[in-house]
Amino acid sequence: MAVPLDIRPAIRQGLAAGHPVVALESTVIAHGLPRPRNLETALAMEAIVRDGGALPATIGILEGRAVIGLSEAELKTLATNPDVIKVSSADIAAVIAGNRLGATTVAGTLALAMKAGIRVVATGGLGGVHRWGDGENTFDVSADLTELARSPVALVSAGVKSVLDLPRTLEVLETLGVPVVGYGTDEFPAFYSRESGLGLHHRVDSPEDAARLMRIHMDLGCPSGILFANPPCVEHALDRSKVEGWLAQALGEATEQGITGKTVTPYLLGQLARLSHGRTVETNVAVLEGNAKLAAKIAIASLKSRD
Repeated sequence: MAVPLDIRPAIRQGLAAGHPVVALESTVIAHGLPRPRNLETALAMEAIVRDGGALPATIGILEGRAVIGLSEAELKTLATNPDVIKVSSADIAAVIAGNRLGATTVAGTLALAMKAGIRVVATGGLGGVHRWGDGENTFDVSADLTELARSPVALVSAGVKSVLDLPRTLEVLETLGVPVVGYGTDEFPAFYSRESGLGLHHRVDSPEDAARLMRIHMDLGCPSGILFANPPCVEHALDRSKVEGWLAQALGEATEQGITGKTVTPYLLGQLARLSHGRTVETNVAVLEGNAKLAAKIAIASLKSRD
Protein backbone atom coordinates (compact mmCIF):
# COMPACT_ATOMS: atom_id res chain seq x y z
CA MET A 1 0.00 0.00 0.00
CA ALA A 2 1.37 3.39 -1.01
CA VAL A 3 2.00 5.96 1.70
CA PRO A 4 -0.99 8.37 1.54
CA LEU A 5 1.20 11.41 0.97
CA ASP A 6 -0.05 13.84 -1.68
CA ILE A 7 2.78 16.19 -2.65
CA ARG A 8 1.18 18.57 -5.10
CA PRO A 9 2.84 18.85 -8.55
CA ALA A 10 4.16 22.41 -8.08
CA ILE A 11 5.84 21.43 -4.80
CA ARG A 12 7.16 18.12 -6.13
CA GLN A 13 8.58 19.80 -9.22
CA GLY A 14 10.04 22.63 -7.17
CA LEU A 15 11.82 20.26 -4.81
CA ALA A 16 13.15 18.19 -7.72
CA ALA A 17 14.47 21.35 -9.38
CA GLY A 18 16.14 22.59 -6.20
CA HIS A 19 13.72 25.46 -5.72
CA PRO A 20 13.36 26.86 -2.17
CA VAL A 21 10.24 25.59 -0.41
CA VAL A 22 8.75 26.67 2.93
CA ALA A 23 6.31 24.44 4.80
CA LEU A 24 3.48 26.13 6.72
CA GLU A 25 1.30 24.60 9.43
CA SER A 26 -2.49 24.60 9.21
CA THR A 27 -3.64 24.46 12.84
CA VAL A 28 -3.34 28.24 13.02
CA ILE A 29 -5.92 28.36 10.21
CA ALA A 30 -8.37 25.97 11.84
CA HIS A 31 -7.87 26.76 15.53
CA GLY A 32 -5.50 29.66 16.05
CA LEU A 33 -7.23 32.71 14.59
CA PRO A 34 -10.84 33.93 14.39
CA ARG A 35 -12.80 33.84 11.13
CA PRO A 36 -12.38 35.33 8.55
CA ARG A 37 -8.93 36.48 9.68
CA ASN A 38 -7.69 32.89 9.67
CA LEU A 39 -8.12 32.37 5.91
CA GLU A 40 -6.91 35.88 5.10
CA THR A 41 -3.73 35.23 7.08
CA ALA A 42 -3.15 31.82 5.52
CA LEU A 43 -3.37 33.32 2.04
CA ALA A 44 -1.20 36.28 3.06
CA MET A 45 1.52 33.98 4.41
CA GLU A 46 1.58 32.01 1.19
CA ALA A 47 1.76 35.23 -0.83
CA ILE A 48 4.64 36.51 1.31
CA VAL A 49 6.62 33.30 0.79
CA ARG A 50 5.89 33.38 -2.93
CA ASP A 51 6.80 37.08 -3.24
CA GLY A 52 10.02 36.31 -1.38
CA GLY A 53 11.05 33.88 -4.09
CA ALA A 54 10.15 30.56 -2.46
CA LEU A 55 7.28 28.09 -2.83
CA PRO A 56 4.75 27.93 0.03
CA ALA A 57 3.56 24.46 1.02
CA THR A 58 0.79 24.56 3.60
CA ILE A 59 0.23 21.08 5.03
CA GLY A 60 -3.04 19.43 6.09
CA ILE A 61 -5.00 16.16 5.93
CA LEU A 62 -7.98 15.76 3.61
CA GLU A 63 -9.88 12.75 2.24
CA GLY A 64 -7.52 10.18 3.65
CA ARG A 65 -4.30 11.81 2.46
CA ALA A 66 -1.66 14.09 3.90
CA VAL A 67 -1.50 17.02 1.49
CA ILE A 68 1.72 18.98 0.95
CA GLY A 69 0.70 22.22 -0.73
CA LEU A 70 -2.97 22.86 -0.04
CA SER A 71 -5.03 24.69 -2.67
CA GLU A 72 -6.91 27.89 -1.87
CA ALA A 73 -10.18 25.92 -1.80
CA GLU A 74 -8.67 23.43 0.64
CA LEU A 75 -7.38 26.24 2.85
CA LYS A 76 -10.92 27.62 2.89
CA THR A 77 -12.24 24.21 3.96
CA LEU A 78 -9.87 24.09 6.92
CA ALA A 79 -10.70 27.68 7.81
CA THR A 80 -14.47 27.20 7.84
CA ASN A 81 -15.27 23.57 8.71
CA PRO A 82 -16.07 23.21 12.44
CA ASP A 83 -15.02 19.54 12.52
CA VAL A 84 -11.34 19.96 11.69
CA ILE A 85 -9.15 17.86 13.99
CA LYS A 86 -5.97 19.22 15.53
CA VAL A 87 -3.31 16.79 14.26
CA SER A 88 -0.02 16.32 16.07
CA SER A 89 2.56 13.81 14.86
CA ALA A 90 0.97 11.01 16.91
CA ASP A 91 -2.41 11.62 15.25
CA ILE A 92 -1.41 11.57 11.57
CA ALA A 93 -1.97 7.88 10.79
CA ALA A 94 -5.26 7.66 12.70
CA VAL A 95 -6.72 10.76 11.03
CA ILE A 96 -5.68 9.51 7.59
CA ALA A 97 -7.04 6.02 8.30
CA GLY A 98 -10.33 7.49 9.49
CA ASN A 99 -10.62 9.62 6.35
CA ARG A 100 -11.05 12.67 8.56
CA LEU A 101 -10.27 16.34 8.08
CA GLY A 102 -7.17 17.51 9.93
CA ALA A 103 -5.05 20.60 10.46
CA THR A 104 -1.44 19.92 11.39
CA THR A 105 0.26 21.38 14.45
CA VAL A 106 3.95 22.26 14.35
CA ALA A 107 4.78 18.63 15.25
CA GLY A 108 2.49 17.24 12.57
CA THR A 109 3.83 19.71 10.02
CA LEU A 110 7.46 18.91 10.85
CA ALA A 111 6.85 15.17 10.47
CA LEU A 112 5.16 15.54 7.09
CA ALA A 113 7.56 18.21 5.83
CA MET A 114 10.45 15.85 6.52
CA LYS A 115 8.62 13.06 4.69
CA ALA A 116 8.26 15.37 1.69
CA GLY A 117 11.87 16.57 1.82
CA ILE A 118 11.19 20.16 2.94
CA ARG A 119 13.82 21.61 5.27
CA VAL A 120 12.45 25.05 6.20
CA VAL A 121 9.24 25.54 8.19
CA ALA A 122 7.53 28.70 9.42
CA THR A 123 5.02 29.03 12.23
CA GLY A 124 3.86 31.58 14.78
CA GLY A 125 4.94 30.04 18.06
CA LEU A 126 6.26 26.63 19.03
CA GLY A 127 4.46 24.49 21.61
CA GLY A 128 6.23 23.67 24.86
CA VAL A 129 5.90 22.95 28.56
CA HIS A 130 2.48 24.02 29.81
CA ARG A 131 2.34 26.34 32.77
CA TRP A 132 -1.13 25.19 33.84
CA GLY A 133 -1.97 21.96 35.66
CA ASP A 134 1.45 21.55 37.31
CA GLY A 135 2.98 20.73 33.92
CA GLU A 136 6.41 19.68 35.18
CA ASN A 137 4.75 16.87 37.16
CA THR A 138 1.90 15.94 34.82
CA PHE A 139 4.27 15.84 31.79
CA ASP A 140 1.93 18.12 29.84
CA VAL A 141 4.56 18.93 27.25
CA SER A 142 3.90 19.60 23.58
CA ALA A 143 5.03 17.01 21.03
CA ASP A 144 6.38 19.99 19.04
CA LEU A 145 9.55 19.77 21.13
CA THR A 146 10.26 16.08 20.62
CA GLU A 147 9.38 16.26 16.94
CA LEU A 148 11.77 19.18 16.44
CA ALA A 149 14.44 17.13 18.23
CA ARG A 150 14.22 14.44 15.52
CA SER A 151 13.51 16.61 12.45
CA PRO A 152 16.61 18.30 10.97
CA VAL A 153 14.89 21.42 9.67
CA ALA A 154 15.10 25.15 10.20
CA LEU A 155 12.00 26.24 12.13
CA VAL A 156 11.27 29.95 12.24
CA SER A 157 9.02 31.06 15.09
CA ALA A 158 8.61 33.88 17.60
CA GLY A 159 9.87 31.58 20.33
CA VAL A 160 7.10 29.56 21.92
CA LYS A 161 3.50 30.50 22.59
CA SER A 162 3.42 33.00 25.45
CA VAL A 163 0.73 30.97 27.27
CA LEU A 164 3.43 28.37 28.04
CA ASP A 165 6.22 28.06 30.60
CA LEU A 166 9.10 29.65 28.71
CA PRO A 167 12.03 28.85 31.08
CA ARG A 168 11.09 25.17 31.37
CA THR A 169 10.52 24.94 27.61
CA LEU A 170 14.03 26.26 26.96
CA GLU A 171 15.42 23.71 29.42
CA VAL A 172 13.66 20.88 27.58
CA LEU A 173 14.93 22.12 24.21
CA GLU A 174 18.47 22.13 25.58
CA THR A 175 18.03 18.61 26.97
CA LEU A 176 16.75 17.43 23.57
CA GLY A 177 19.74 18.95 21.78
CA VAL A 178 17.80 21.56 19.81
CA PRO A 179 19.83 24.73 19.15
CA VAL A 180 17.83 27.87 19.94
CA VAL A 181 19.20 30.78 17.94
CA GLY A 182 18.03 34.37 18.22
CA TYR A 183 17.48 36.15 14.93
CA GLY A 184 18.72 39.68 15.49
CA THR A 185 18.34 39.28 19.25
CA ASP A 186 20.20 37.97 22.30
CA GLU A 187 16.95 37.42 24.19
CA PHE A 188 14.34 34.72 23.73
CA PRO A 189 11.17 36.39 22.40
CA ALA A 190 7.86 35.77 24.15
CA PHE A 191 5.68 35.56 21.04
CA TYR A 192 3.57 38.69 21.61
CA SER A 193 6.55 40.49 23.19
CA ARG A 194 10.13 41.01 22.08
CA GLU A 195 11.52 40.34 25.52
CA SER A 196 11.19 37.53 28.06
CA GLY A 197 14.16 38.12 30.36
CA LEU A 198 15.67 34.86 29.09
CA GLY A 199 19.05 35.21 27.41
CA LEU A 200 20.22 33.14 24.43
CA HIS A 201 23.69 31.73 23.81
CA HIS A 202 23.51 31.94 20.02
CA ARG A 203 22.52 34.63 17.54
CA VAL A 204 22.49 35.29 13.79
CA ASP A 205 21.79 38.57 12.06
CA SER A 206 21.13 37.64 8.45
CA PRO A 207 19.50 34.86 6.41
CA GLU A 208 22.98 33.97 5.12
CA ASP A 209 24.29 33.49 8.68
CA ALA A 210 21.23 31.37 9.49
CA ALA A 211 21.74 29.26 6.36
CA ARG A 212 25.43 28.70 7.15
CA LEU A 213 24.59 27.56 10.68
CA MET A 214 21.87 25.30 9.28
CA ARG A 215 24.25 23.78 6.72
CA ILE A 216 26.95 23.06 9.30
CA HIS A 217 24.40 21.57 11.70
CA MET A 218 23.09 19.21 9.04
CA ASP A 219 26.49 18.37 7.56
CA LEU A 220 27.56 17.27 11.04
CA GLY A 221 24.67 14.81 10.97
CA CYS A 222 22.92 16.36 13.96
CA PRO A 223 19.48 14.72 14.26
CA SER A 224 17.59 17.76 15.52
CA GLY A 225 16.18 20.84 13.91
CA ILE A 226 17.19 24.41 14.69
CA LEU A 227 14.80 26.91 16.24
CA PHE A 228 15.37 30.39 14.84
CA ALA A 229 13.62 32.66 17.34
CA ASN A 230 12.40 35.73 15.45
CA PRO A 231 10.90 38.45 17.69
CA PRO A 232 7.78 40.35 16.63
CA CYS A 233 8.38 43.67 14.89
CA VAL A 234 8.58 46.69 17.18
CA GLU A 235 5.35 48.27 15.92
CA HIS A 236 3.27 45.16 16.72
CA ALA A 237 5.02 43.91 19.88
CA LEU A 238 3.02 44.08 23.11
CA ASP A 239 4.16 44.97 26.60
CA ARG A 240 5.14 41.77 28.41
CA SER A 241 3.58 42.77 31.75
CA LYS A 242 0.22 43.49 30.12
CA VAL A 243 0.21 40.13 28.35
CA GLU A 244 1.03 38.36 31.61
CA GLY A 245 -1.87 40.13 33.33
CA TRP A 246 -4.34 39.07 30.64
CA LEU A 247 -2.95 35.56 30.70
CA ALA A 248 -3.28 35.21 34.47
CA GLN A 249 -6.96 36.10 34.21
CA ALA A 250 -7.48 33.70 31.28
CA LEU A 251 -5.73 30.85 33.10
CA GLY A 252 -7.92 31.38 36.14
CA GLU A 253 -11.05 31.20 34.01
CA ALA A 254 -9.80 28.05 32.26
CA THR A 255 -9.21 26.37 35.60
CA GLU A 256 -12.66 27.33 36.88
CA GLN A 257 -14.27 25.86 33.76
CA GLY A 258 -12.25 22.65 33.88
CA ILE A 259 -10.74 23.16 30.43
CA THR A 260 -7.91 20.69 29.76
CA GLY A 261 -5.88 18.99 27.00
CA LYS A 262 -5.75 20.25 23.43
CA THR A 263 -8.61 22.69 24.03
CA VAL A 264 -6.62 24.79 26.50
CA THR A 265 -4.43 26.71 24.06
CA PRO A 266 -7.27 27.72 21.68
CA TYR A 267 -9.32 28.79 24.71
CA LEU A 268 -6.50 30.92 26.12
CA LEU A 269 -5.82 32.54 22.76
CA GLY A 270 -9.49 33.43 22.47
CA GLN A 271 -9.54 34.94 25.95
CA LEU A 272 -6.37 36.92 25.28
CA ALA A 273 -7.99 38.36 22.17
CA ARG A 274 -11.04 39.36 24.21
CA LEU A 275 -9.11 40.87 27.10
CA SER A 276 -6.72 42.77 24.81
CA HIS A 277 -9.56 44.04 22.60
CA GLY A 278 -8.08 42.25 19.61
CA ARG A 279 -4.51 43.45 20.01
CA THR A 280 -3.13 39.92 20.47
CA VAL A 281 -4.77 38.84 17.20
CA GLU A 282 -3.08 41.67 15.34
CA THR A 283 0.29 40.75 16.84
CA ASN A 284 -0.30 37.07 16.08
CA VAL A 285 -0.93 37.88 12.42
CA ALA A 286 2.16 40.13 12.26
CA VAL A 287 4.27 37.36 13.81
CA LEU A 288 3.03 34.76 11.33
CA GLU A 289 3.66 37.02 8.35
CA GLY A 290 7.08 38.09 9.62
CA ASN A 291 8.15 34.50 10.18
CA ALA A 292 6.96 33.46 6.72
CA LYS A 293 9.03 36.26 5.21
CA LEU A 294 12.16 35.27 7.12
CA ALA A 295 11.69 31.57 6.38
CA ALA A 296 11.60 32.32 2.63
CA LYS A 297 14.86 34.24 2.93
CA ILE A 298 16.53 31.41 4.85
CA ALA A 299 15.26 28.82 2.35
CA ILE A 300 16.77 30.80 -0.52
CA ALA A 301 20.03 31.44 1.32
CA SER A 302 20.35 27.76 2.27
CA LEU A 303 20.25 26.74 -1.38
CA LYS A 304 22.76 29.41 -2.38
CA SER A 305 25.11 28.21 0.38
CA ARG A 306 25.26 24.84 -1.38
CA ASP A 307 26.47 26.37 -4.66
